[in-house]
Amino acid sequence: MNTTTPLLRLHKARKSFGQVVALADGQIELFPGEVHALVGENGAGKSTLVKVLAGVHAHDSGTFEVAGDAVKFRSVAESKARGISVIYQEPTLFPDLTVAENLFIGRQPKGAAGLISQSSMRDKARDLFAQLGVQIDPSRLAEGLSIADQQIIEIAKAISLDAQVLVMDEPTAALSGSEVERLFSVVKSLQDKGVAILFISHRFDEVFAISDRITVMRDGSYIGTWKTAETNEQAIVKEMVGRDISTLFPKEDATKGSVVLDVSHLTRAGVFNDISFTVSEGEIVGLAGLVGSGRTEVARAVFGVDAYDTGAVTFLGKALAGGDPMAAIRAGIGFVPEDRRKQGLVLELPVGRNIALTLRQFLARWGLISHGNERGLAQDWGDQLQVKAGSLESGVATLSGGNQQKVVLAKWLSTNPKLLIVDEPTRGIDVGTKAEVHRRLSDLAKSGVAVLMISSELPEVMGMSDRIYVMNEGEIRAEISRGDATPEKVMAAATSRVKVES
Repeated sequence: MNTTTPLLRLHKARKSFGQVVALADGQIELFPGEVHALVGENGAGKSTLVKVLAGVHAHDSGTFEVAGDAVKFRSVAESKARGISVIYQEPTLFPDLTVAENLFIGRQPKGAAGLISQSSMRDKARDLFAQLGVQIDPSRLAEGLSIADQQIIEIAKAISLDAQVLVMDEPTAALSGSEVERLFSVVKSLQDKGVAILFISHRFDEVFAISDRITVMRDGSYIGTWKTAETNEQAIVKEMVGRDISTLFPKEDATKGSVVLDVSHLTRAGVFNDISFTVSEGEIVGLAGLVGSGRTEVARAVFGVDAYDTGAVTFLGKALAGGDPMAAIRAGIGFVPEDRRKQGLVLELPVGRNIALTLRQFLARWGLISHGNERGLAQDWGDQLQVKAGSLESGVATLSGGNQQKVVLAKWLSTNPKLLIVDEPTRGIDVGTKAEVHRRLSDLAKSGVAVLMISSELPEVMGMSDRIYVMNEGEIRAEISRGDATPEKVMAAATSRVKVES
């Protein structure tokens, strides 16, 4: 890392939207060849800072310098022209264009006759991928590409634009372990070329594995910057939340009652096979496994979103009809899906309306909904979950990821479920909100609710579960009790092709 002259420097930056101060004191300094992590709770101001760098928003006050020159970007094009590129969590490629066409859209190389040269475009694309040490066919359509490949393409595009500063906003949230490793190797190659990288993530193992320095933000303000080698996760967490978090997994013992959910020999050809497990009152059961193991598909089948071929789901002693989510809801099952934005929320609706969605039929009289009752219910649950929003009328799409997750939880908790299925309950949310979600799940179990929790985070599964079922290739490979669970046992079962004796 070259620490002589920063490529980018933002100092005391402020950005307001009306009376709302989104960024009170934004500060960051990036040097050539540096991976600089930016961390903070949801709502800390990270996204606003990134949008200032990207030219989406112009800062109101403070100083912003690129290569020593004072700048104030008023468009994304101005930011890109100064060598700044942003790679978002979910890239937006044109699916009906080829990889090469996506790379050079708007600046396609021309041949002698002034026509677009497809061959030249493909050759340039191959050169870019070679620089990054990856292999992606420039001729294939972007449709169907993995998120990981899409991100690599966005990075290649940035390199083709001679980007000197690369901002990566939660780039690994939807990636598997091998995809993360490939992304990190690309990041290392960019470091060697002198590119400055701003890495934003809630995953501390990745932050400490790849970054040179860490900057913490809290409540829209700069807190401090530390060399990664001279600090630790506990210290950074304390700076982020402004308090000690004694434990991220506040699991309390609960009295185990009778069986609530009994899944017996559930099978869907090509997806999962012979799945059997139980969840009892007061119990948190973890469903672990690698990405693609079939965990989510099983949960969706239990809830009735997806059909299954054979087997049975028994809930509170009665057979539950398959393929009928409304029957599951009426029976007392809630389902917090993996993708909160696409499956858990209606982004076009405000916060209050989203919270009350599952109860609208119960709020209606003579076919008409009492908006007073709707607002009262939404306010009550919004307060209980401590949803941070301007008002119930605020667009749910404007909330941070953590607060969106709280809205989804509020929506289902308002139904007073007997069983709550939560799929990746803390994906993409900050450490403070994670602790709140975990505490809420523990409290639910103590109150007698049965919880089925799917998670890709091994510490979460082990820290919150009373029992763990481990899946691999659509089958359950092991059942492990809380007292017997170790990372080695869980991972051995998650990678085994045969059932593991626990």
